[in-house]
Amino acid sequence: MPVTRDAFYDAIIVGGGPAGLSAALLLGRACRRVVVIDAGHPRNAAAARLNGFLGRDGTSPHDLLLDARAQLAKYEVELVADEAIRAERLALTSERPYPTAFSIATKEDRWLSGRKLLFATGMQDELPNFAGVRECYGATIHHCPYCDGWEHQGERVLVYGKEVEKAVELGLDLKGWSTDVTVLTDGSSLNNEQKDRLAKNGIACAQQKIIRFVHHDDQLEGVELEGHGMLPAEAMFFHTHQRPGSHLPQALGVQRDETFSGRTNRKQKTNVPGLFIAGDADGDVQFVIIAAAEGATAAVAMNRELLDEDEQLRHTSGSSKAGTLAGTARH
Repeated sequence: MPVTRDAFYDAIIVGGGPAGLSAALLLGRACRRVVVIDAGHPRNAAAARLNGFLGRDGTSPHDLLLDARAQLAKYEVELVADEAIRAERLALTSERPYPTAFSIATKEDRWLSGRKLLFATGMQDELPNFAGVRECYGATIHHCPYCDGWEHQGERVLVYGKEVEKAVELGLDLKGWSTDVTVLTDGSSLNNEQKDRLAKNGIACAQQKIIRFVHHDDQLEGVELEGHGMLPAEAMFFHTHQRPGSHLPQALGVQRDETFSGRTNRKQKTNVPGLFIAGDADGDVQFVIIAAAEGATAAVAMNRELLDEDEQLRHTSGSSKAGTLAGTARH
C-alpha cells in the first residue's frame, strides 16, 4: 500500500532493527495498522555475525533483518526506507479524538501520522580515532566482549578506553576470555589503585601514545606505540562514547539520562504520553536479543493503550459511531 500524506496509523515505528521489527510483528498480529520508518544504518552493519541470540547464534545481522521483514509481509506492516527528520505531537480534534497522536516528517517529504510512536533507533558508537581501527571494526576490533569475546578466547587482546577507568574495567572483563590482556592508555597515566588492580589480575598496561593499529585487511596484527614499536595482538576491544541514533525523542520532550539515552519504565514508556523507546536507545543492556524483547514489550504496552482508548471512545461516542472513532485497527 503506498504511503500518502494523509496516512494515519495505530503505530509509527522509527527504526527497523530488531527492536522495531519485533514491535511491528506483534502489533501486526494484533491487527493494528503499523508503519516502520528505517534509514538503513544499523549499528551492527560492520559485524559479520550476531552472537548470543538464542536460536540465531552466529547469524549474519543482514540475514536476520531480511528474514524479519519477510515475516512481516503477511501482517501488512508497511516498511518505508527513509529517514525521520521531524516529529510533533498532534492536538485532539473531532476528526482525531485520540488522547495521543504524532506526526513524522521524513527526508523524502513523506508525512505520517499515528496514535502511538515508538523510537527504536538505537545508538551509534564513536570509533577510536586511530589509523587501522575502521578497517578492522567488526572483524577483529569490537566494543562488546559478550558479543565477540568467545571468538578471540585465548588470543592476545588489547583494550582501549577513551577514559582510563573504563579501559581498566573493560580489561578486567576481558580476563574471562583471555589471560593475555593489555590495557592501552594512549599517553594517559593510571593512578595507584588502577595500577594495583591490573597487576593483581595479571593485566599488562602500555601507557605510550598510540600511533596506529597494524593490520592485514580486517585482521589485526598489533598496535604501534610511540617509542616502543610494535605490540602484537589478534584482537582489540574498546569503550568510547555513544550517541543516540535520533534526536527526535528529546525534541518531543523525552527526558534523558547521563548517557543521553531516553528514560523508560519497564513497559518501555517514556515521560511523554503515547511515546515509547525500545532497544539500545533506552540505555539498557545493549544486546540484539534484548532489543527484540524490548520491542515486543513496547508493542504489548502500546496495544494495551490502544485497546483502552478504543473502549473509552466506544463508551463516550455510542455504538453507532464506534466503528468510525475506535481506531484504525484491521478487523
